[in-house]
Amino acid sequence: MDLQSKILKRTAKVGIVGMGYVGLPLAVEIAKVGYPVLGIDTDKNKVRLINLGKSFIEDVSSEELLPLILSKKILTYDNYRICKNCDIINICVPTPFTKSKDPDVSYIVNAGEEIAKHLKPRQLIILRSTTYPETTEKVLQPILERTGLKAGKDFYLSFAPERIDPGNRTFTTKTTPVVVGGVTNTCTKLSELFYNQFVDKVIAVSNPRVAEMSKLLENIFRSVNIALVNELALMCERMGNIDVWEVIEAAKSKPFGYMPFYPGPGIGGHCILIDPYYLAWKAREYDFHSNFIELAAQVNENMPFKVVDRLFEVFGEQCVCAKTASLFIVGAAFKKNVGDTRHSPAIKVMQLLADKVKNISYNDPYVPVLKINEKTYKSEKLTAKTLKKADCVLILTDHNLYDAKFILQHSRLILDTRNLIKTRGSKKVYTLGLK
Repeated sequence: MDLQSKILKRTAKVGIVGMGYVGLPLAVEIAKVGYPVLGIDTDKNKVRLINLGKSFIEDVSSEELLPLILSKKILTYDNYRICKNCDIINICVPTPFTKSKDPDVSYIVNAGEEIAKHLKPRQLIILRSTTYPETTEKVLQPILERTGLKAGKDFYLSFAPERIDPGNRTFTTKTTPVVVGGVTNTCTKLSELFYNQFVDKVIAVSNPRVAEMSKLLENIFRSVNIALVNELALMCERMGNIDVWEVIEAAKSKPFGYMPFYPGPGIGGHCILIDPYYLAWKAREYDFHSNFIELAAQVNENMPFKVVDRLFEVFGEQCVCAKTASLFIVGAAFKKNVGDTRHSPAIKVMQLLADKVKNISYNDPYVPVLKINEKTYKSEKLTAKTLKKADCVLILTDHNLYDAKFILQHSRLILDTRNLIKTRGSKKVYTLGLK
């Protein structure tokens, strides 16, 4: 039976390399429509949890996962040997950057090399990891073609970027459109046919480079606009009599030509922080310097340092001595209503403060334990007593679970970087973007 028939009959065996924030939700959606899913992850503990039906991410509940495990619709392994049984393989591995902000595609390279050991004719390989343009064709394709098999002729190769927004209940793996570009027209059509079986909408583009660049554009758009409002917030602080949050609310009343973005202690997550550097690195290969994009990334990365500076300004105004102070941090995740701490600006702020403030504690209902500078912190209950004993409360993540009135009522001093406490005029509340 050819691959097209297997896709339409939903008998194709689907491999997913990397069963994390991207791979696990993808596995669930594919298994729900009937395909047998073979997960692959080198983290043995992760494999063990999945095979027990226990989810470790917010976007997939254990109640949703367990029936698929019990019915053996999803089987997960800690090695690549199972690739030889797969008709389709999705690569969902991390793409971090190095200390010097260069792309690290070693996970893609390693996955490609392992898949190549088991590559067979008529397999469809789809790269989903966010990366710079030409990765699919100039990094992954040559690795796979060392087998002697040729992409587009003997096997099929495409790029379809993940668009996961952790914690988003409206736009999920199923309801968020998928962009796909193959190295040949046949590669694109087979990938489009496959994703159409379990995703509401698929957009086919002319090649992998367009798909790769489209993902970077989405995230760099956010990076640039967040940097803009972060700079405006700092400008409003300098001017001293303009509330940036009020400015944004006024601006967003315009029904066209404007989209609101909000300042904060920095940006986090896997993509928005990293993607500008991926594109800037690739652009230099073509003697193109993306100054605007890199500047926006730098503005956002500087925000945790600005928050620390602002905190010490507040300490100075309120005669609080950092060496003896007790600081209670509200929120550790990189965004509201999730437990994802990847590149969280809250963690960066805590790292910067660890040796400067005597006593630091935190609360985050989604993040029970943190390790900062080799020291382990446990989330403390957010109670009246906890708030009252702190010399200052620093709000870094605005989870919906937080009661702003309760925090305001029981805190002696507050620095709010997320506009959770919307009360203005109180002498004990300081807000990022207003001085």
